Amino acid sequence: MNHHHLQPSYDLLLFLLLLTIFRPSYGEVGTSAQYGPPFLPTACYGYDPGQFPSSNLFAAVGDGIWDNGAACGRQYLVKCISAAEPGTCVPDQVIQVRIVDYALTAVSPPSYAGTTMVLSDTAFGTIANSTALSINIEFQQI
Repeated sequence: MNHHHLQPSYDLLLFLLLLTIFRPSYGEVGTSAQYGPPFLPTACYGYDPGQFPSSNLFAAVGDGIWDNGAACGRQYLVKCISAAEPGTCVPDQVIQVRIVDYALTAVSPPSYAGTTMVLSDTAFGTIANSTALSINIEFQQI
């Protein structure tokens, strides 16, 4: 019995494996809303204005990430991957945000309730059309 005809499938398997390994992925998938000022006080750092990065790329997080406040100060890479309205996402735009607040107690209400992350209006507008209420995101802690 000749098993030689099975050989080409190994090339295909190797190709698919490499494709999976090198696929641009930012970890977890979730949703994001946006919020605007006032931002103080925050659940993480109270009234300290030094908590905000100069880029104004920061976020509040929901229960899935909050971890009883352990999320404070963490940095995440965030990318918009889709939204209800086509063309909402800025293609291939990735931002780095700092976690400064708990979404459920943030001073300003989010544009949409119950999301994984609530990005500052600056952060949201960098990766998506700022008129959107919520977007689907890929995010990864760094």
